[in-house]
Amino acid sequence: MTKTLFLAASAAALVLAMPAISQAATKAHHHAAAMSAASTNPLLAPWSGPHGGYPPVDKVKLEDFAPAFDVAMAQNRREIDAIANNPAPPTFENTIVALEKSALTLNRVSSVYGIWSSNLNTPAFQKIQAVLDPKLAAFNDEIVQNPKLFARIDAIYNSKAKDRLRPDQQRLVWIYWDNFTQAGAKLSPEAKARVTQINQRLASLYGEFQKNLLADESGYITYLSANQLGGLPQSLKDAAAQAAADHGHKGEWAITNTRSSMDPFLTYSDDRALREKVWRNYYARGDNHDANDNSKIVVEIVHLRTEKAKLMGFPTYAHWKLYDKMAKTPDAAMDLMLKVWPEATERVREEVADMQAVADKEGAHITIAAWDYRYYAEKVRKEKYALDNNAVRPYLRYDKLREGLFWEAHQLYGLNFKQVTDVPVFAPDVSVFEVTGRDGKRVALMYFDPFAREGKNSGAWEQPYRPQSFLLGQTVILSNNQNFVKGKTEADTLVSWDDAITMFHEFGHGLHDMNSAVDYPTQAGTAVTTDFVEFPSQLNENWLSTPEILTRFAVNDKGEPIPADLLAKIRKASTFNQGFDVTEYLSAAIYDMKAHLAGDSFTDPDAFEKALFTELKMPSEVVMRHRPTQFFHAFEGDGYAAGYYSYLWAEVLDHDAFEAFLENGGPYDPAEVKKYHDDVLSVGNTIDPGQAYRNFRGHDALIDGYLKSKGFPLPKAGQTAGQ
Repeated sequence: MTKTLFLAASAAALVLAMPAISQAATKAHHHAAAMSAASTNPLLAPWSGPHGGYPPVDKVKLEDFAPAFDVAMAQNRREIDAIANNPAPPTFENTIVALEKSALTLNRVSSVYGIWSSNLNTPAFQKIQAVLDPKLAAFNDEIVQNPKLFARIDAIYNSKAKDRLRPDQQRLVWIYWDNFTQAGAKLSPEAKARVTQINQRLASLYGEFQKNLLADESGYITYLSANQLGGLPQSLKDAAAQAAADHGHKGEWAITNTRSSMDPFLTYSDDRALREKVWRNYYARGDNHDANDNSKIVVEIVHLRTEKAKLMGFPTYAHWKLYDKMAKTPDAAMDLMLKVWPEATERVREEVADMQAVADKEGAHITIAAWDYRYYAEKVRKEKYALDNNAVRPYLRYDKLREGLFWEAHQLYGLNFKQVTDVPVFAPDVSVFEVTGRDGKRVALMYFDPFAREGKNSGAWEQPYRPQSFLLGQTVILSNNQNFVKGKTEADTLVSWDDAITMFHEFGHGLHDMNSAVDYPTQAGTAVTTDFVEFPSQLNENWLSTPEILTRFAVNDKGEPIPADLLAKIRKASTFNQGFDVTEYLSAAIYDMKAHLAGDSFTDPDAFEKALFTELKMPSEVVMRHRPTQFFHAFEGDGYAAGYYSYLWAEVLDHDAFEAFLENGGPYDPAEVKKYHDDVLSVGNTIDPGQAYRNFRGHDALIDGYLKSKGFPLPKAGQTAGQ
């Protein structure tokens, strides 16, 4: 997952901003305030220091955010006024390029605000966020609903002069025009006012959703005594002991309410009652019928989105959200999901039958339930493939796998990573690397924040703090964020195979940003549609399984590489448990789309979930990967709302694209790597994503590679993702 926190004066990127200053008399006051505040507020100064500068996270205090936004908003408003009221006829240079050069102070403030929101979301910050987020949404609407500004953009979009621009410039004009139009630039004054009200309310709801989810993740920790550790590998015991000590329970073992802690516990714990408790805690996040319950919030979010979409002229929010994506329509996205669904659920039934046979053979006298799935799947894996994931785990060391990421990036793209210690970090476990290219010039500054902690959002994501831009003369600054359970030290931290895949996935987003080579920041790197942005990240997962990575970096604490026979077992079992994995994900993607298609008839998240999956005959032994009240992709912001299907869509692209490498010299083939770099990674949003893919592959993506990777039956010849 990638989070876009870079701001532009347009709606071309997510805009977080302070409120409008409506009275002309206050402008002089705020200009004077800017002059004095800039000298004292660390958020307002240009990023300086070695390595091209960096966010001043060591100097920021919570009380700095509100006044910094106040000053940055006033400055950006003056910039917008100058562009909108320019007496010269509108041109690409005096309007579009001027917008690209604006909001630089605002972007810096917002990037640091995004770090706190994602990585340091304490109760004290949440109080600030509750006030600021609605005001930030209002400022965004003030800009995209500015009639004079839109008139200039519209004139350029419809001018003959546009045809004489370079293709990337023509697309940039379209991006601005499309984003302003989709944000309501053409609406009546009354409709614009209502959209602004909706956006402010949504911003508040997103903050509440996030706060409640964080509360349930920190509030439901399961503490274990020594006699409750049966079945747990030593590495998990060590991590659980460290987690307990970190929470003031030294001498006990803690299973936190996060996926990276829950998942291995359910895989290995012999205590079925404890497995059920941990499972229920995790899947009930935000749904405990208490002060942190997100059910009503989810309903209100869907209703408000529906109203906004109708104001924009679309029947549902899903139609509004997808019209400019690769999928184009909800029907196309649903069609792909429902092609895969029966194959996935049928495989689940086969997997459950295998697990039930093992349980019966052991005399367990149980019927496989959701909290048994991972535990008995591991037993089946051992029986069918003689593969014990616990035997794999000692070879999956976080620090060595990170070295593997760097080695891969060097082999493929000539990138070099050097850890630096003269850059301030926002948490003790964060490390920073300067990235240079083949010519020795700086390409990026990359932060790694790998471990779970209170106040940090769950899951994993890549986050650009500053985009690459030749126009602005800047290289990218980005972060890679995980939620691994830390061992005694970073070097002692072992991860699961799924965690290792996640590392390569998020690093794939980073490669997308680090290889960006565009003029305009709005088009840089990962600033592409959600159903294309996951393509480079998911494609990068394939390099984890290459012998070049595994033999060098999948090593134990003695430096011994993973044995060849163990690698052979991993490859043989590559399609194992895909029924569970695909159904768990796909059920959430279908729910997301169906809820946003339902609109005002969506009134009860739990009841909707039950009815939907009864209709789809979903096996009871699997639940959706993110139940509605914890579905941060869909309800903690707009990014992946009605867009969680994007992972499937992009995975079809990913497997089809990897076939190109296998057909043409292998994963490290220089010619194929260069073609992928030139046609996909470097171009950002300067070209339609579908065309970018066809330029690389020569045709639209076929679904065959995806189905083959899961061990599912292949479709009729030549079937593409949208068919």
